This record gives sequence, C-alpha cells and structure tokens, in this order.
Amino acid sequence: MTEVRAAIAAAGIRKSFQVKETGQTVHALDDVSLEVPVGTLTALVGPDGAGKTTFLRLVTGLMTAQEGSLTVLGIDVAKDPQAVQDRISYMPQRFGLYEDLSVQENLDLYADLHGVTAEQRKQRYGRLLEMTDLARFTDRLAGKLSGGMKQKLGLACTLVRSPALLLLDEPTAGVDPLSRRELWDIVNQLIKEENISVLVSTAYLDEADLCARVFVLDQGKLLAQGSPADIAANARGLCFVATPPPGEPPRLLQARLLGETDAVTDAVPHGGEVRVVRKNDIDPARLDALLHEVPTRPVEAGIEDGFMVLLRAKKEVHLSETEASAPERKDGEAGETMIEVHDLVRKFGDFTAVDRTSFSVHRGEIFGLLGPNGAGKTTTFRMLCGLLPASGGTLKVAGVNLRNARAQARRRIGYVSQKFALYGNLSVMENLEFFGGAYGLRGTQLRERIGMMLRQFELEGQEKTRSGQLPGGYKQRLAMAVGLLHGPEILFLDEPTSGTDPLARREFWRRITALAEAGTTVVITTHFMEEAEYCDRIVIQDAGKLLAIGTPAEVRKQAGETDGHRLNMEQAFIGIVEQARGKPEAKT
Repeated sequence: MTEVRAAIAAAGIRKSFQVKETGQTVHALDDVSLEVPVGTLTALVGPDGAGKTTFLRLVTGLMTAQEGSLTVLGIDVAKDPQAVQDRISYMPQRFGLYEDLSVQENLDLYADLHGVTAEQRKQRYGRLLEMTDLARFTDRLAGKLSGGMKQKLGLACTLVRSPALLLLDEPTAGVDPLSRRELWDIVNQLIKEENISVLVSTAYLDEADLCARVFVLDQGKLLAQGSPADIAANARGLCFVATPPPGEPPRLLQARLLGETDAVTDAVPHGGEVRVVRKNDIDPARLDALLHEVPTRPVEAGIEDGFMVLLRAKKEVHLSETEASAPERKDGEAGETMIEVHDLVRKFGDFTAVDRTSFSVHRGEIFGLLGPNGAGKTTTFRMLCGLLPASGGTLKVAGVNLRNARAQARRRIGYVSQKFALYGNLSVMENLEFFGGAYGLRGTQLRERIGMMLRQFELEGQEKTRSGQLPGGYKQRLAMAVGLLHGPEILFLDEPTSGTDPLARREFWRRITALAEAGTTVVITTHFMEEAEYCDRIVIQDAGKLLAIGTPAEVRKQAGETDGHRLNMEQAFIGIVEQARGKPEAKT
C-alpha cells in the first residue's frame, strides 16, 4: 500500500448553498486549498459562518463539493465516501447521545452501529472508560451526566473503534475549564499512543495554540495557515498591556480602546489589566493621547492577537456610535441592592444541588456565576430567574420575594438562554412581535420598542429573515434584543457566548458594558474564564457550595496570586476548585 503523506488534501474546494427565503447564494467555502499532515493535531478556526463545519462535513462524505478535489487518507471522498467513513470517526457539535440509555448502553449502541466485535470491545471499552474517568458511571443514564461528562461520553462513543482520522467539531463548547483540560488530555494521549490524525474546529484560540498547524477561515476563504507561532507573528511588535487606574474595571478601559478603531486592532481584559494590539501604522503620539498616561508595557504576541489582526485587516467590526453605544438609562440609586440571596437551597429528592448559598447583587453591577459542569450554578441561575422554585432560604429579585411572587418579579427581568430561545421558523420581526406581546407590549409602544431594538442591535435589513437562518452572531443579537425588549432592570445571560468566536465576544461585551453603565444589572454564567474579567464580582460554586466570592482580583488572590506570581482567571478557577476538592487530580 502506498504511504499516505496527508490525512486530508483539499485543492480549490468550493461549496455554496441557496437560501430559500431570499434566493441568495451563500459561498460556504470559496477556493479552499489545504493539507492536514498525518499523525498531527490540526485546528480550524474562524468566526461564525466561516465554513469550518461545512469543511468537516465534506471530509466525512456527508456533503459533496461543487468544485475542487478532496482526498481523505488517500481516498477520493466524492467517489468513495463509504471507504472514508469506514476509517474515520466524527464528533459533530450536537453529538447524539441517547439520554434514556446508560453510559454502557450508549457505548454498546455505537459499537453495534460500527460493527465492533466482542473481542475489540473488551480491549477498547476499558481503555476509553479509564481515559474519560467514566468507569464508575457505566450504569448512570446519559441524561443524568453533567455537561463535561456528556462530552467525554460523546468522545468515547466516537472512539469505540480506533480511527485513522478523528474529526471534532467544537468538542469543548459549553464545557468548563477542568473538563476542557481533561478532553484535551484524552485527545493528546490518543495521538501519542495510536498515531491518529486529528482535525478540530474550535472557538478557543488557546486550544488552537496546542495544535501543530492552524488554518484560519473567514467567510469561506482561507486567510492564513501555519503553526501557532506563524499566526501570532501577524501581531509581532504590536502588543502591550495597559493597567487601568485603581478601582476602574478593566472593561471600561477596553471599551474606550475598542471604540478607537483607527488606532487599536484589539483589546481584551486579562489578569486585571487590558491586553492591547495596536494598529501597525498608528502615530505613537495618538496612542499616548488615547491612553491618558495609563501605564503600559510591551508583551509578546500570541495566537489570538495574530488571529484578530488577520480578521480586522479584512473587515472593520465595531458598534455604531448611536444607540448601540448608548442604551436607555435606568432610574434608581447607584449601589441599590437588586438581588438578595440568603441560605438558598435547592434539592432534587435526596440530592442537594445548591447548599445554603448567600450573596447580593447591586444596580448596574455585572455579576458572574462560575463553576464546573454540575456545580449547581445553572440551578442557582434558574432560581434567580424565577424559572425554578427554591427548596429553602430567601430570594429577592428587584425587591420581590421569589418564594411567593415569581410572576411579579419576571416583569422586571430579561432572560437570554444558552440556546437562544428563538422561534427558528419565525422571522426577526415576528420573533420581536411575539415576545413583545408576551411581555404585555401593545400598539405604538410595541412598535417603538421594536424599532429601538432593531437600531440598537443593528438588525435593520434583517426583519424578514427567519431567525433559524441567521448566522450565530446575529442570533445572539436578536436574543439580546428580545430579552431587552420590555426594558428590564435585570438581565440574566446563560452562557450567551458559548461557541462564539473572539470577534463576536468583543462586540457582545461592549454592549453589556454599555448596558451596565446605563444602570442595567447583569447576571451571567460563562465557561470562558476571560469573561470573568468583565465582571465587577464573581461567585465560584462546586458541588452546590459557594467556594469564592469577590472581585476578579480578590478571587485571583484567594487562588494564590502574588505580585511576583500573576494568575489568569482560568488558572485561578482551576486552583480554587481543585483546592476545595482536596486532590489536584480531581475529575468532574
């Protein structure tokens, strides 16, 4: 057999789709040529709608390109997709676990589908269960697993046979940092011990930094390729860290800098400071004036810095200078308590999901709820929203006791769920009209509020588009518009940036910063630890108990940060959780 040099070889690939409602042609992939070396870990990165998932589906033979050639493991996938599918494993974004089957039954089902023999199962199962730490949970229903454990089971089911090529489509979206680390340990172990080739699409640039090769896609075109260092080199000499004045949240300095698109390519909170990528041709005096004597120091460029330079060179993405940057101001006293929680308890039968949690949130504050999958943060969040009754304790939201007046409190809150609770078959306008009516808005008031939201979230021109046809970033904007349509005092955001790219996350947080400055109280859950830096205060929970509460700086200090040993929020989060569990190698 001829030795295969490339696990995947694509040349001039084009793939287009016709949008039925508008008749518009979308070029998902446009003249893409690339090679994935055998036995390596390779990443596909790019904004929403870049073409990453389409490329993976072409590689699997589930789709066929209109132009170009594509060979997988030396096989022409268009001519013989079955031969390719017999040698690869594919884990899509929404992997199909059967939630009413146990861990073992899910493994058996996928082994049956792939024709894995009894002898092969003996060898494979033990190793997969050990790698994923699921050996103790073989009898547990998949629907009862935490999010991180579900992802690990999905990966185990994908690997019930040993593939020559493994394709992973955003395998860690919605997964906490501990589970992310464990999933990557499994993947690296497979590459090392079985010499398989892995192609992964990811929204996390720190994950792409672990790969041997990175391909950057945008709007169907290949913008760049190379090692992580090659991608980072696009920002070489342009990066520095700025330290905000004492007492000023880093997000305010970031918002000011991102507003200056002629001077700054990127700015993001990091470890209590702001990491900045300047424009290549900016006048130093212009930058000095912009920073207002804020202390700065140069830093080495990283892969995310280079990624942002590549995207910004192609298109300028910024909020409009009108209502998008100036949301309506909320009446009320600064520092007023908007949420008050004392000894909050939630039990499901004999299981205690939340165990005597206490905290308060103030007007205009951004408050983060963090924790590993299964820690109790989602249960806490749902109780705060009035979606789930508490088993014990007291809970007041906007001055209303949720134990006996949930409907009254709901009128004063907005809610954006992780999956964006939009009606995919309804247009943008129909979604806004439906939810406006549900909030009690009628006639002129409803029309005015819808017009304001369309302008504020830059959805004008999209009114007739079905929400299910919108790119991810636009779905996020529409979900935010729906949540804010009735002018709530408190906005609840449940992992709103899960699976979104860095560009979309920057835009999202500029909007949230502006809302908080105008007096809206924001409560958010997130697995992107960098986003904890945007919060005024955060809570870290695990096993239903509150482990830490305070400003990001206070939490980093609790995790062991000193002047000589700085931590980022992911390091602090993992340190606090593992310290509480009492064993560094603890699993979720």
